Amino acid sequence: MAAADSTFLSIKGPGSINGEAFHKLSALATLALLVGAFAFGNSAFLSVNNGLTLLLQTSVIGLLGIGMTMVIITGGIDLSVGSVLALSGTVAGLLVKAGVPVPVAMTVAVGVGAVCGLINGLVITRMRITPFVATLGMMMIARGTALQLTGAAPISQLGEAFGWLGNGALFRMVEKMPNGLSKVVFPGIPYPAILLLIVAVGAAYLLRRRRLGRHIYAVGSNEEAARLSGVNVERTKIAAYVMSGALAGLAGNVLMSRLVTAQPNEGVMYELDAIASAVIGGASLMGGVGGVSGTMIGAFIIGVLRNGLNMAGVSAFIQQIIIGFVVILAVFIDQLRSRR
Repeated sequence: MAAADSTFLSIKGPGSINGEAFHKLSALATLALLVGAFAFGNSAFLSVNNGLTLLLQTSVIGLLGIGMTMVIITGGIDLSVGSVLALSGTVAGLLVKAGVPVPVAMTVAVGVGAVCGLINGLVITRMRITPFVATLGMMMIARGTALQLTGAAPISQLGEAFGWLGNGALFRMVEKMPNGLSKVVFPGIPYPAILLLIVAVGAAYLLRRRRLGRHIYAVGSNEEAARLSGVNVERTKIAAYVMSGALAGLAGNVLMSRLVTAQPNEGVMYELDAIASAVIGGASLMGGVGGVSGTMIGAFIIGVLRNGLNMAGVSAFIQQIIIGFVVILAVFIDQLRSRR
């Protein structure tokens, strides 16, 4: 352990840490500027309801982004998370439709995501196939399986309990009006946002305080040096992909629960949003650099962009173009940092 820690510390010197902190502060300043610009253009942007809507919309991308960050830190990539999300959510819907209790069905769905991640990790480490190709294959396999299981048709009428995770809220306050109708005083904090916070804190603790987290950074910084220091490189990479798959399964539960319908066509292009949130937040595609807090900032930058542009009436196609430019800029900055 001491050898691995010394390798980790020698690879990630003060310069790289300061560069990561600067990138994170830049992303935070960008987020603040975006919030200010959209609030200036539309006073409803800073309303409580819109803020809670933003939290809800960002939760799925945030969960995917955390898993993607772990994979990117190892120097890999996971293009399958959007399809794994769809497959996991579909499996949960099918199980609930068959009479399985919702908590059990959702737990199985997370397990399905973890198995997909395990397969990705094994293909990459044992078959020596590049992460891009391996996860691209899993993307097609998972999507095809979801479509085959459902006949490409949505699974509806899953019951109120299935929508509890995605549509429930903590501290929701409702009062009865004199006419007998109900009035929402405070919509509450969405459960998906609370779940995202718990996962983010746990992932940050894992990366910064646990042996596995240190090994993930060491593998991404210098794989050969990590191996010579006693780090089990293959097991570390597999663990990163398993966590990415499991979080994709969890995100699938959240998204399908919000819709109260299992949609096999959901999650298309979500992997790009997950990659964008990690890169915008400071994760380096070269590996060895990144963190959960930066990814959360990146996820909210994407969420604020989508939300603000929607409120401004900008089409979804133009939104994709703008986010594409943002991603290119973030990667360009990362390249400049790597050269320095």
